[in-house]
Amino acid sequence: MFDAAELGQRVSKREFKERELELRTKLLTLQYRTQELARFPVLIDFAGVEGAGKTTTINMLNMWMDPRWIRTTGYQEPTQVEMARPRFWRYWRDMPPKGRVGLYLSGRYSRPLIGRVYDHIDEHEFDKRLSEIIRFENALVDDGALVLKFWMHLGAAQQEKRLRKLEADPLRSYQVNEEDWRNHENYENFIAAAEDLITRTNRVGAAWHIVEGGNENYRHLRVGEIIAGELGRHLDAQEQEAANERPPARVASPDTPQVVTVFDALDLTLALPKSEYKEKLATYQAQLGELGRKAQENGISTVLVFEGPDASGKGGAIRRTVWSLDARSFTVHQFAAPTEEERAHHYLWRFWKRLPRAGQVAVFDRSWYGRVLVERAEGFATATEWRRAYNEINDFEHQIVDHGTLLLKFWLHIDEDEQLVRFQKREKSPYKHWKLTDEDWRNRELWEAYEQYGQDIVQYTSTKKAPWILVEANNKGYARLKVLKTLIDHLSARLDDNGIE
Repeated sequence: MFDAAELGQRVSKREFKERELELRTKLLTLQYRTQELARFPVLIDFAGVEGAGKTTTINMLNMWMDPRWIRTTGYQEPTQVEMARPRFWRYWRDMPPKGRVGLYLSGRYSRPLIGRVYDHIDEHEFDKRLSEIIRFENALVDDGALVLKFWMHLGAAQQEKRLRKLEADPLRSYQVNEEDWRNHENYENFIAAAEDLITRTNRVGAAWHIVEGGNENYRHLRVGEIIAGELGRHLDAQEQEAANERPPARVASPDTPQVVTVFDALDLTLALPKSEYKEKLATYQAQLGELGRKAQENGISTVLVFEGPDASGKGGAIRRTVWSLDARSFTVHQFAAPTEEERAHHYLWRFWKRLPRAGQVAVFDRSWYGRVLVERAEGFATATEWRRAYNEINDFEHQIVDHGTLLLKFWLHIDEDEQLVRFQKREKSPYKHWKLTDEDWRNRELWEAYEQYGQDIVQYTSTKKAPWILVEANNKGYARLKVLKTLIDHLSARLDDNGIE
């Protein structure tokens, strides 16, 4: 695989200067076009053998292009903050917005590769890590991102020569450490693992480019010319697509045949007397308070998702749930239309950013399901976008669960008549009328569509790892207690599983 990158290709200083001026002009022009279009981000990853010039090539790109619109990120061992969240949290956090460029060193491929070389992870775990990377890149590419990956290569003899040269230079000796020499001693294992990695993850839309790193001039020009070519083609396609786009259209009726849904099977007459509700509420809140303190002390994180029709009682259930928790241990995130900054990123970005650290509780009042609910209904997401979102959401939630976070998803459901009653009460309430908007009344016109979209959500995203909990919510007291009791049961089981009494 790497033979073609050990040919000793060189570019003279004279030729370099001649080609550099044209290349730099082209890169700047493409960069400004990308920024002006602001339709997709550019992610450029650098991996490869030590001493192959990854850092100097990144520095050259920052010099050739406008560094104000570039973010360069070099990853090291995860910090405590990063380790407290799923592996890909820091990569989502560092995502460039649309129109900008991100340059990455020792990124998502580094730890799986090193882990495989030194047998810290077995082949099965290695495959699992690469599959996670593939799903991550697919989500970005499907959303329009340009993903470029460079493997900077040196033969074993070239690498040793380069490392010794750097080590002998007082100004650059800091670039060589014991780990570099250890990797050099394991060169054959390193290259074998790299071949497997590249073969598995070399995919349309996120292809690898193997670049010979022996000659600096050749390396810089080769990387720059590949970026210019790929960015130019991507820009042309995106500009053409933008020119052909139509404005979003709100659905006038369900876009699928009307079917019986899981909500039709719910007994919405379930209710509790007020006296029983008050008694159980106090008991459950006391139990949750104790469990919450234990979870916080032992670093167990919780994510609670609340979805359902307007006025289904999500806010009331949330308030009763967090009432007995330490106010420093939870955050309630309420989501409406994305901000300008959020629209400049993948739709999952704003949710990845808000995942809780160890021992904390994150409550999502509306969530990532907006992509397959509101955005589907309002035409803000195309059919292709919302259809693929089911898999993207499942992958996102599975990463949360696999990290050890307790994830509970509550769908609070009411019938259409109950919603109308609550709307009318809100209109007359001095402290609730602000919650009722013209948009709420408009959404009632799409009741059947939203109910069928909810059916699709349960059908496609209620998985073994992250099942939906359907809550009969015509009676607010019953719904609130069901949410509390469910959380108590799951949190208690998680503490028991961890041997915490």
